[in-house]
Amino acid sequence: MKIFELKKLGLSAPDKVILEDISLSIEKGSHLTITGPSGSGKSSLLKVLSSLVSHNSGTLLYQGQDVQHLDPVAYRRQVSYCFQQPVLFGQTVRDNLTFPFEIRSLPFDMEKVSSALNRLNLSSEFLDKPIKELSGGEKQRVALVRNLLFEPEVLLLDEVTSGLDEKTKSLLRSFLQDLHQKGMTLIEVTHDQMELEQAKQLVNIVEGRLVYG
Repeated sequence: MKIFELKKLGLSAPDKVILEDISLSIEKGSHLTITGPSGSGKSSLLKVLSSLVSHNSGTLLYQGQDVQHLDPVAYRRQVSYCFQQPVLFGQTVRDNLTFPFEIRSLPFDMEKVSSALNRLNLSSEFLDKPIKELSGGEKQRVALVRNLLFEPEVLLLDEVTSGLDEKTKSLLRSFLQDLHQKGMTLIEVTHDQMELEQAKQLVNIVEGRLVYG
């Protein structure tokens, strides 16, 4: 089953073409890796897939439906975007991890949160740690936990291991592999050589176009 179908998709700004004639089918449960030179449009493609940015031409289908006709809030709960530089808010880790419950009008579930933190080697005591005291790797893990407390259908990963130490990279890779084995669709942008070597499906974007071979 195709989870995404891109048909001649294009994205442009007033002064430049960002993506051009992108046609691609992505199967449900797959792990697609996207690479290419800096500034070639990789992150822009993820933002289009996440509906953070609207494409100017062509068609984007999600499970057979045109994304432009779907409720954006419901859609973003199914297609979750993880930024290269994690965006955390409030004062503490707890502020970030209560948010997914609040927007669903659900009570905070401490057991669910503790379990999610433990999966990424963070203890429940970590909840009250100030955001400003977190390392880059800790911020990235908190952002992932926030995105995955209510697991989406698709996880979009924009160079989430960039700049992390090898131990944290290995932890995140293992965690993401577990999610994929459970059936989650992963679409990942990376320049990391090990991740590229391990990629099951790899596409290149150069100057806004898909390049094969």
